[in-house]
Amino acid sequence: MSKGENRGDKREKRSAARLAAVQTLYEMELSGKGVLDAVAEYEAHWMGREIEDMEFKPADAGFFREIVSGVVEDQRLVDQKVDAALAKGWPLKRIEAVLRAILRAGAYELIRRQDVPARVAITEYVDVANAFYDGDEAGMVNGVLDTIARDVRGDELTKQRA
Repeated sequence: MSKGENRGDKREKRSAARLAAVQTLYEMELSGKGVLDAVAEYEAHWMGREIEDMEFKPADAGFFREIVSGVVEDQRLVDQKVDAALAKGWPLKRIEAVLRAILRAGAYELIRRQDVPARVAITEYVDVANAFYDGDEAGMVNGVLDTIARDVRGDELTKQRA
C-alpha cells in the first residue's frame, strides 16, 4: 500500500469517526446515556457493520472516542462558542438535536484539535450535515463553524489566504 492510500484510508476512517460521533452525541442527548455506555454501544453494534442495507464504515475509534468525550468534557465552552456564532434569537437549545450534535462536534474539533486544519474540519462537518439534511442546514453549519474558526483560529485562516 502506498503512502497516498494510507492517507486516504486515514481520511475515510476519520470521516466515519466524525459521523459516528455525531450519531452518538445525538443518541446520548435523546437517551440520557453517559459517554462510556454510548461509545461502547456504538462501537459494539454499529461501527464497521452493515445493518438493514445501511453501511456503517470502519472508523478511527480513538478519534471517535475523543470527539464524543471531548464535546461532553468541554460542553460549556463548546456551547458558548456555538451560541455566539448563531444568529441572534437562535440559541443552541432551539436548534434541532442532530444539527446541535453536528455543531458541537465541529466546534470541539476547531477549538481543541489544532492538528486538524480548520478548513478540513468545516468541510467534514458540512458533509455530515449533507448526510442528514437536504435543505439549508449544511450552509448554516458552514457559516457557524466558519465564524467559530475565525474566532479560535483566525491566524491559521489568515495565513491560508496569504
